Amino acid sequence: MPTVTPFDKHGEIKFDALEALIEHWLGGGVSGLIANASTGEAPYLSRDEKKRIIEFMVDKVDGRAQVYAGTGAMSTRETITLTMDAKAAGAEAALVTTPFFFKPTGDEIAEHYIALMDAVDLPVILYNVPKFTGYSVDPRTVARIAEESNCLVAMKDSGGNPGTMAEVIRLCGDRINALSGSADMILPALMLGGKGAIVAVANVIPAQCVGIVEAYRRNDLAAAGEGQHTASYVNKVLVRENPQIAAIKTALNQMGYGAGEPRRPLKPLDEAAAEKVRAAMRDV
Repeated sequence: MPTVTPFDKHGEIKFDALEALIEHWLGGGVSGLIANASTGEAPYLSRDEKKRIIEFMVDKVDGRAQVYAGTGAMSTRETITLTMDAKAAGAEAALVTTPFFFKPTGDEIAEHYIALMDAVDLPVILYNVPKFTGYSVDPRTVARIAEESNCLVAMKDSGGNPGTMAEVIRLCGDRINALSGSADMILPALMLGGKGAIVAVANVIPAQCVGIVEAYRRNDLAAAGEGQHTASYVNKVLVRENPQIAAIKTALNQMGYGAGEPRRPLKPLDEAAAEKVRAAMRDV
């Protein structure tokens, strides 16, 4: 799951709060934590902060789960640098967003990932997130990367389009794991042949998100469907109806985890929106 980065009122990282959150997430049964992803406000973190967060999480997790790191950047050069940093800090894999700001061609995207994996010996999860990058990667591009490098181990798809997920699975087969990046798509992705999920709402309801996957694997579709209803409801309130980072931190603050506020220019929710989030959390 992609972890939040707790900040104090001055925008400094609260490592004591992060430690408490790690125990919350691991207590919910998650199998892996991803530092410095979009939910962790990675674009607002310095290179040094990113390294410190990874090192801290690796130390506190202490082998109880896998620790990955978001290392995507606009340029191939910077992506390689951040991925090298992540490996040196102890990350076991890198979650790499497709290049953003300028819209690259399919060839440019493929060569970006291949160059990264040639430069850094670390498993890579390709991260397709159209709402942040402005485009969705073509499944044929994913298949080309998977054919040319065995370091590509998975794709996280946050586009919410079942057709994209199905086509990636059809083209790539068992060469990579297809993972849902949207809480609305956890169960649908599993039913299409996906292997799991990396979703922001797991910060707040980790056990419920894990429960969907576990229920599906034991063929209890009724329980999996009930869990999906809960995850979709929380996702609606925290991600679709409100600014995602502020809403997730509001929910965690209500639960007593001291996630703090987003880093500027993002702002906390206003009181009306915060009360809606609090009401939804009471519901679940």
